Amino acid sequence: MNFNPSENQAMIAQMVRDFAEKEVRPYLMDWDEAQHFPIDTFKKMGELGLMGVLVPEAYGGAGLGYEEYVTAIVELAKVCGSVGLSMAAHNSLCTGHIMMFGNEEQKQKYLPKLATAEWIGAWGLTEANTGSDAMRMRCTAVQDGDYWVINGTKNWITHGISGDVAVVLVRTGELLDSDGITAFVVERGTPGFRGGKKENKLGMRSSETAELIFENCRVHKSQILGQVGQGFKQAMKILDGGRISIAALSLGIAKGAYEASIKYAKEREQFGQPIANFQAIAFKLADMATEIEAAELLTLKAADLKNKGLPVTTTSAMAKYYASEVCVKVATDAIQIFGGYGYTKDFPVEKFYRDSKLCTIGEGTSEIQKLVISRNELKD
Repeated sequence: MNFNPSENQAMIAQMVRDFAEKEVRPYLMDWDEAQHFPIDTFKKMGELGLMGVLVPEAYGGAGLGYEEYVTAIVELAKVCGSVGLSMAAHNSLCTGHIMMFGNEEQKQKYLPKLATAEWIGAWGLTEANTGSDAMRMRCTAVQDGDYWVINGTKNWITHGISGDVAVVLVRTGELLDSDGITAFVVERGTPGFRGGKKENKLGMRSSETAELIFENCRVHKSQILGQVGQGFKQAMKILDGGRISIAALSLGIAKGAYEASIKYAKEREQFGQPIANFQAIAFKLADMATEIEAAELLTLKAADLKNKGLPVTTTSAMAKYYASEVCVKVATDAIQIFGGYGYTKDFPVEKFYRDSKLCTIGEGTSEIQKLVISRNELKD
């Protein structure tokens, strides 16, 4: 594994950096305050290939690998975690699920629109009472001839209102049967399918999170991804890749908070000198730098394994777990370094602090990551 950024990675990093400075930074606090999901910005990202990073060129995507994907998310999240989160969810979950498990007709139909952000994607697994315990889901589909009738609600769904198409996991078999869940692609405008309540969140406020509601929604059998009953197993594989994207998101937020802290510590003076000269501050910065480096190495290892098609479940769980916890710690320390100013919205670290916490929850909590890691490590 080569730890030096490739020429591609360096070019993508610069492109995303320039885009984020021009198209995101001037507006991010207004978006945050209003909980505005900036669809037009994502359309522009689609023009740059950022909404189809992993999609093959044959389907209109950028045709790049996971190292480039991690690079793009990191650079976005260094400026705005919300934009990084929505970009990651669109790529890894909805688009990734169709790319990995869709048939050729489904890929031809959906991937070009998703890769260019003509359509925004959503992915629905979680429900109000089934977060980590997904096999107890209550959203069901019952077969009626060539159609399946879906009833139920999905919660905490990124782009639940604005998404043009959603990949939805619903129960088609018995409760607690891992072969009783099926993935469907459902387009916005399908009768009986609508967005519901939009969540009022602590952080990641300009990444839309809302309900998906199904009321006797009839979906043709041609909209099934893979085979009936294989949805849960598909979802677990999708989450392996998704956790790499959350690790990258965590890494970007942590780097953004750290870079702001370095700048502030050099400029802020107390007792006649920059606070960076004081050991209490310098040691905080040393810890932050070391933990970020470790998180980055774990994330890049997971990306490398994913690119090579090697088993990645344990490493992606480790990367997601460690990077997300580091993200929260770094953002917390950044607030401390900024002192009272860090607690105000006039300085950037309070937003990093609010955004960071989602990383330890989304796509599997830290506790679930430890469960995945420990079970795999304890296998005979």
